[in-house]
Amino acid sequence: MQKTELVEVQDLVKHFPVENSDDVVRAVDGVSFDIVAGETLGLVGESGCGKSTVGRCLLRLHEPTSGDVLFEGKNIVGLPNREMQILRREMQIIFQDPYSSLNPRLSIRSIISEPLKIHGIGNKAEQKERVADLLSKVGLDPRYMDRYAHEFSGGQRQRIGIARALALNPKLIICDEPVSALDVSVQAQVVNLLQDLQQEFGLTYLFISHGLAVVEHISNRVAVMYLGKIVEIANSADLYRNPLHPYTQALLSAIPVPDPRAKRERIVLKGDVPTPIAPPSGCRFRTRCPIAIDACSKIEPELRELAPGHFAACIRAEGYDGSVEKKKETPSA
Repeated sequence: MQKTELVEVQDLVKHFPVENSDDVVRAVDGVSFDIVAGETLGLVGESGCGKSTVGRCLLRLHEPTSGDVLFEGKNIVGLPNREMQILRREMQIIFQDPYSSLNPRLSIRSIISEPLKIHGIGNKAEQKERVADLLSKVGLDPRYMDRYAHEFSGGQRQRIGIARALALNPKLIICDEPVSALDVSVQAQVVNLLQDLQQEFGLTYLFISHGLAVVEHISNRVAVMYLGKIVEIANSADLYRNPLHPYTQALLSAIPVPDPRAKRERIVLKGDVPTPIAPPSGCRFRTRCPIAIDACSKIEPELRELAPGHFAACIRAEGYDGSVEKKKETPSA
């Protein structure tokens, strides 16, 4: 069965101007990837690497500085506002914070039905029926639709945010760290809900997170970002089993092992993440990389397919055996 790209991102750039300066923050600096219809692409990296900015650029909540974003083959960059509003029925977002993303002055019915009103879908009775159906789909009692956001827990609020994202029957949903503000037990419930809804409605997800264990569970493929660049992208199983980029190896080594007696091998990165205002020359990871050589400061690595469907941006990755200096950790007493 042939796979169809729902989204194609080509050399996406987003720079933010620095106040009272000619400098810019290079939040996203030449990112390319695609998302196949029906899949979940995980996007991971440290805080500040640009992953949320990528998601917002896909919806044009941030206007890209340059580059192209194709949705079903149509370039949405520069699309007139009227056409963009129509297209937004197909693309929605679940925000990170379930507290600030819901208007405290509106009832749950008003919050979920607002997209229907904006796009002129149904009369008041039909909109109420749609809200009740959506609340049932996300595991909430429809009788609560006239309550307000402050009357719900964090997990319930995020379910309301999911219901709002589903209101217009979109094809693509940007999940912008949708479980990072929730308790661990609630995280699992919400992730399972997202998977069930994906199967039921044929949804496509861009799942943005710094929770590597969650991303492994939900994603078909995973892209790793560092300082505005994608440094590795591969099938989820391949990336977690055999990471090729030193940064990915360091990230995966930090995943907690659910056995207090087990010894872990950690790759400990030295130094802080450089500023995106003035990123290092050549490879942006070289200032923290345990295997960097002089050439890394002069060559900006491109994503290369080093194994079928497995891409990495590292001049030392090809033929490299993957070993780096590791620090053994033992459980504290």
